[in-house]
Amino acid sequence: MMLVEQTSVPSAALPVTEFKDHLLLGTGFTGASVQDPVLENYLRAAISAIEARTGKVLLEKQYTWSLTAWREPCRQALPRAPISAVSAVRLIDRLGVSSLVAATLYRLEKDNHRPVLWGATGALPTIPMSGSAEVDFTAGYGPAWSDVPDDLGQAVLLLATHFYENRNAAVGEHVMPFGVSSLIQPYRNVRILGGGVK
Repeated sequence: MMLVEQTSVPSAALPVTEFKDHLLLGTGFTGASVQDPVLENYLRAAISAIEARTGKVLLEKQYTWSLTAWREPCRQALPRAPISAVSAVRLIDRLGVSSLVAATLYRLEKDNHRPVLWGATGALPTIPMSGSAEVDFTAGYGPAWSDVPDDLGQAVLLLATHFYENRNAAVGEHVMPFGVSSLIQPYRNVRILGGGVK
């Protein structure tokens, strides 16, 4: 299985101003935006770390997920949440020839923790022998920072601040701060039956 981000979050969607306020940085000075690229990097790092810990995508992105077998014949839990749309499913044979699956043959069951791709007729399309399937989907709470739940947004600011204030920390001092862990705990997936769906 391989998950590939096809798009990245645009700079304009990142809460750079909110981060500056959180850090109590001065405003109104000449060159006040000179640190913006640095602050943006810390925000991206914090978002990435929180997404990795929770399996939740904060700001909307496009993904392609490839796999060689469905976990169950009729349904497949998807690797990120929340998912707003599955835009395409493709079957690829052992020679690399790709065929698009009709959208009427599958449906998305939306869920904030474990969205599921279902076969619309009782089974998902059969993946060719020695072949694979690719699923294109859109994941994230929305395109704007205001779409992100407040507690996850606060966790990003806290973690980005931790990165900013400890940028010279020695290797091995990378423990998630307690406040961040507490805020993201309700969003972490509980593995059931090795990651299968109930």
